Formats: sequence, C-alpha cells, structure tokens
Amino acid sequence: MSEEIPLNPIGKKDIHKLETILLTATLLRPEVLEMIRSSSERITWIDSLAIAAAALAREKAGMTITQIAEELGRTEQTIRKHLKEESKAGQLVKETYEMIKYLVKEGRTNDVFSLLPFEKKDEIKKLKEELKESLTKIKDEIEEILKKI
Repeated sequence: MSEEIPLNPIGKKDIHKLETILLTATLLRPEVLEMIRSSSERITWIDSLAIAAAALAREKAGMTITQIAEELGRTEQTIRKHLKEESKAGQLVKETYEMIKYLVKEGRTNDVFSLLPFEKKDEIKKLKEELKESLTKIKDEIEEILKKI
C-alpha cells in the first residue's frame, strides 16, 4: 500500500511525513552515502541534512523563515542558507524534493520506497542503524539545549 507524498504539506503530520521522506531519500542516494562515508564529521553531515529537510518541508507548508528557525532551534541565517541552496545539504535535499516532485507528477510513483536504491540492502540496513543512533544523539542534544532555555 503506497502513501501519498505531501509535496505541499498541510498540518504537522504532513510536514513530518515530507520531512522524513526528504531526509530518508536524500540519505540513501548513492552519492550522499559516499559523502557521509568519507566524511570524518558524519553527525554534522546528518544533522545538516536533517535541518535542511525539516526547513524545506516547513517552507513548502507556508511557514516563514522566522517560524522555521524558531521551531527547529536554528538561526534564520542557517535556515536561509539551506533554503537558498547555499549549503551542500540544502542543495541535496532540494534535488531530492525536485526528483520526488517530478516522479509524482509523472504518475510514476506515489511510494517513496520505490525511489530508494535497494541493490545494497545490507549496507542500507547498517546505515539505517547508524542513522538511528545519530538521530538519537541529536535528539538528546536538542532536548538538553531546550532544558537550558
């Protein structure tokens, strides 16, 4: 059963769904996997991709840069940089969005998993575990920051 991809999300549920799709599809692109694999700053890369995906999903929902920055706990400058594709993460997430948008428009897919490269299932499983661990660390760090505010 395929789920609709909310290209212009309405509400928190759709924003979260688009954000998740963007992050997952971007992370699993072969060239992105290689960039992350070869980087010594994996957590920073993953965090940047997550923020870029979150920012784009919220922008597509009609939120302002100020609202996005407040919700994501980042500066407006950082959000602008990702949305204007001045960061590599912003560029990659936007490319992923455009690819998904094109495929959905063409009626070629409505299921995000058909967009992902499954020829390396074991590698993807391992990377998903690494991603889950990294995201847990990032979540914990964000929670600690929010407690201090």
